[in-house]
Amino acid sequence: MLFAPQAYGSVSLAVLPLKAESANRFFSITSLSFSEWLTNSVLVSVLVMGLVLLFARQSTVRLRMVPGGMQNLFESLVEITYEAIEGIVGSHIAKKSFGFLASLFLFILFSNWFGLLPGVGTIGWGPRIAPLTVSEVEVPLLRPTTADLNMTLGLAIISMLFWFFWTVREVGLSGLLKDLFGVKGGVQGFILVLLVPLFLFVGVLEVISILIRPVSLSLRLYGNVYAGESLLHTMMTLGQTLHFPGWAATLLGVLIPIPFYFLELLIGFLQAMVFMLLIAVYLQLSTVHAE
Repeated sequence: MLFAPQAYGSVSLAVLPLKAESANRFFSITSLSFSEWLTNSVLVSVLVMGLVLLFARQSTVRLRMVPGGMQNLFESLVEITYEAIEGIVGSHIAKKSFGFLASLFLFILFSNWFGLLPGVGTIGWGPRIAPLTVSEVEVPLLRPTTADLNMTLGLAIISMLFWFFWTVREVGLSGLLKDLFGVKGGVQGFILVLLVPLFLFVGVLEVISILIRPVSLSLRLYGNVYAGESLLHTMMTLGQTLHFPGWAATLLGVLIPIPFYFLELLIGFLQAMVFMLLIAVYLQLSTVHAE
């Protein structure tokens, strides 16, 4: 269910579903049917992609020499993002990776902020207490995209595949293997023979860390968004949990979450930026080497 109180002392914490639900229940009303892969989080991801494409389209449909309005905002966003990526990976790699990394940043940012809109996670199906009212939402129609581990894990895996492609294209497979397992520092002679087993062991540890990167990337993003979603639901129902009168519980449910909304706006931006910059750092480590 979307909200089920679990008592911890005198305050209850919201328990949100870990698993995304199929959106077929909604489309069955509209005489449309889709496979089980179309979950409520995938539905939100489609809406978010549409918003990103619409934003880019409307910002660039009529380009002017002196930008204004949406064009100015879009160009500023592109310039800031490009400078951040270029500062990490250099101009050569930035030209190749900017399109993907910027798209990744915008998609995650819009997804995080979309989850804060009224109705996301709070409109859906559950036990009815009136024709259009349910006592609790058990299956939400819209679920925040990045609060679904499947989505964050998919983003992380795709990002690491692009990392591998760009790395091999830049330094070659032999160069990547040499960077992982080769002896560093230009050591020669007998010392080189002694250091080979050590650097082979270090290379194995490096490979393990590379394989773990998709897990750490996905769990970091998922955990922060999921925790924020749980926090907001807890704050919105705090008045009911503490058994305040009806009007007081409603007032608290409106006022208390306001500062947390601003906090989640900041966290949504930071998590999108961190995800993008970490991929850029991985690229820098594998493609940019000092002489």
